[in-house]
Amino acid sequence: MKILVVGGGGREHAIIKAIRKNPAVDVIYALPGNGGIAADAVCVPVSATDIGGIVAFAAEKKVDYAIVAPDDPLALGCVDELEKAGIPAFGPHKNAAVIESSKAFAKALMKKYHIPTARYRTFTRMEEALAYVDREGAPIVVKADGLALGKGVTVAMTVEEAKTAIREMMEGGRFGASGSTVVIEEYLEGPEVSVLSFTDGNTVVPMVSSMDHKRAGDNDTGPNTGGMGTVAPNPFYTPEIAERCMREIFLPTVKAMNAEGRPFRGCLYFGLMITKDGPKVIEYNCRFGDPETQVVLPLLESDLLTVMRAVTEGRLADTEVKFSDKSACCVVLASKGYPVQYKSGCPITLPKTGEGREIYVAGAERRDGKLLSHGGRVLGCTAVGDTLEEAVAGAYGVADAVRFENGFCRRDIGKRALDALKK
Repeated sequence: MKILVVGGGGREHAIIKAIRKNPAVDVIYALPGNGGIAADAVCVPVSATDIGGIVAFAAEKKVDYAIVAPDDPLALGCVDELEKAGIPAFGPHKNAAVIESSKAFAKALMKKYHIPTARYRTFTRMEEALAYVDREGAPIVVKADGLALGKGVTVAMTVEEAKTAIREMMEGGRFGASGSTVVIEEYLEGPEVSVLSFTDGNTVVPMVSSMDHKRAGDNDTGPNTGGMGTVAPNPFYTPEIAERCMREIFLPTVKAMNAEGRPFRGCLYFGLMITKDGPKVIEYNCRFGDPETQVVLPLLESDLLTVMRAVTEGRLADTEVKFSDKSACCVVLASKGYPVQYKSGCPITLPKTGEGREIYVAGAERRDGKLLSHGGRVLGCTAVGDTLEEAVAGAYGVADAVRFENGFCRRDIGKRALDALKK
């Protein structure tokens, strides 16, 4: 089989490494891929948002199956266009990807179908948004309506911080058109949980839960990033909470999308907070999370390509999806200064990895035979262990063996989860 994977980050590298395990796969094309992915796939310099270029390449190479991983091409209708060209693809159609590409749509959906979430208001006029913050006070959460590379959310602890975020989005154009509409939410408290799920529009199969670490610095300090590391499973996601999420959130969301004429087929990501009143939705994503994928897929014992094709063909209920009962940890090595200002082009030397150890390359290019950093998040160093403690130690062992002088990582990935397990 010829497989095409759209995207070029650590998430895509994790998907590609999992897909390669299927013996029926002859070649994997990554569009555009990166210098590290090139070791596992044929990288083609076509942008992930060049929908016409992607479809033309897939048709020319007679690709058997495509996987559209990032949010932007999904929101642009990449799956729709591939299917029009006769190429089956994993991922939601454009009209279902709106569950991530518009936070205003997602919040309205939850309100209409009584799916638990934070109280909110949506604004298109800055003056009204500022006045609302004055009335509500802080802490409060300000979100850009559209896609913003995972950085469009400000958890404001003061009224002034909230107002600054609103002005930057609506007046300063910080996120372009994505910030012309803002969603302002009540501040919720409790542990956060990420749950990725396979769904074919009827059946929902949750994957192993995970815990992301968003802040750049140890002890959750510094600016928000796209994610500095993850662990799985998340100890706060108990069997009781899982059952409640399926009943109150997962199935109702899929049924709501069907009722709206927007059937969702692909990976539906639930960003949850376990509040004193029970689990509530913080956000939906229309695709695999990054870096959650880097700890979830190493625990998948079933064949990923088989599961994905079952999703596309509406056969998920008849397909086994099995996960290991082990634990996984991913430590992200990023360029110093990320997410604000950082330097690219720094040499990287990767160590050899053994069983249960992987390095997923997120931001690197290959030049003159050398691997050089290219971007903020550069590597995801992942380990699987019988216990979370073993997985965390293994991931840091991999990260510390990498030679990347301009790199840094948080030294407390997994600490919150380990502390929770001790209680």
